[in-house]
Amino acid sequence: MLQLPHQTLQIAAVPAQRVPAREDDAGPWHTEAVCRRDEAGLFFAPSKEPTAARLAREEAAKRVCARCPVMVECREHALLQPEPYGVWGGLTAAERRVVLARRRRREIELKKAASAEQRIAAAG
Repeated sequence: MLQLPHQTLQIAAVPAQRVPAREDDAGPWHTEAVCRRDEAGLFFAPSKEPTAARLAREEAAKRVCARCPVMVECREHALLQPEPYGVWGGLTAAERRVVLARRRRREIELKKAASAEQRIAAAG
């Protein structure tokens, strides 16, 4: 963990093994990510980070995400992987868990509705 004298937040190392692999004609989406330039440490919590420091760091990371041209791609990557740590696409790990739970509930509702429609069509 790197602690510079003028720095108030502890910076955690970014896990290198979690680099996204999806590419399109312009190359991998993550090459355009604002966080790859100089603020990557904001996105992952150092161990034993106090709550107030974590909240401040996450808000700073979300501000970086808000100006990122690939925020949506990053968010979808983190939801599809699923990425268990850090701020990705403007969402914390806890916020991503909520989004995933909502998506799962929605999928279940859609399957139930489709099944009911099939039963009605078969009966009628």
